[in-house]
Amino acid sequence: MAPSNADTARRTPSRRSALTALGGRTSGAVPPTVLVLLGIVSVQLGSALATHLFDAVGSFGTVALRLFFAAAVLLLWWRPSPRTDLRTWTVVLGYGVVLGTMNLCFYQALSRLPLGIAVTVEFLGPLGVALAGSRRWLDAFWAVLAAGGVVLLMEGRGDLVTVGFLFALAAGTCWGLYILVGAALGRHTTEGDGLALGMAVAALVAVPFGVADSGTALLRPWVLLAGLGVALLSSVIPYSLDLAALRRIPPRVFGILMSLEPAMAALIGLVVLQQSLRWTQWIAVLCVVAASAGATRGARPSDAD
Repeated sequence: MAPSNADTARRTPSRRSALTALGGRTSGAVPPTVLVLLGIVSVQLGSALATHLFDAVGSFGTVALRLFFAAAVLLLWWRPSPRTDLRTWTVVLGYGVVLGTMNLCFYQALSRLPLGIAVTVEFLGPLGVALAGSRRWLDAFWAVLAAGGVVLLMEGRGDLVTVGFLFALAAGTCWGLYILVGAALGRHTTEGDGLALGMAVAALVAVPFGVADSGTALLRPWVLLAGLGVALLSSVIPYSLDLAALRRIPPRVFGILMSLEPAMAALIGLVVLQQSLRWTQWIAVLCVVAASAGATRGARPSDAD
């Protein structure tokens, strides 16, 4: 006898809950700081892998593959219901549009700039969110320190391309909006349902650009496999690690650890992609890292937690 829909519905969440619990026990054996650092490494390795797709499908095609596969994995895992109220769908749509635009802009920057520089400039977005509305003189110092880092990046131009710099700034602006909209998404959705739906919207934003730019080149087997790898490294794995870490450490500590991302990007770029930076550019990266860590550490508990 075939199972009823009700029986299937009862069993499906239980299987997912069991797998989630197993994953939680596995990650629970790893210190949360290590989970965050592994997530940072995963994201930057994903970006490094993405650069190898640029010659085959361009930056738009690479974004399309990443978001398509990330959305597919998350939708299969969470199986969110599209039945929700208009207000929630408005937040989901806003989240997805911002996420898709952020990735399109970042990969345009990544196709023109070294990985470390692209991530450092993009990181100005969340730093701006952390500093917005602050009236403390110390936060003004962090803002000046970050601005000094940007000046050093421009002075030690090296491979710096103005168009790439502007795309990185646009990606950073979207990242700042992503933080704000993501907070609203967390209030209106449960578990990973909002993330899965938002990722699907982001894929709908990016895929038309990829198809128009790359066409059937996206369907080559090795391209599809590499795109799946980028999606896992850049989205699925780090998001899962971050969620596991945030259950065990305060958001403020999480934010300080995330401040290491520009430095990790520069290091991955050097080791994996052989992208060397000038000494002034390394100082610039460290200025932004220090400014981000300082602003996050000094945030009021009501803002950071």
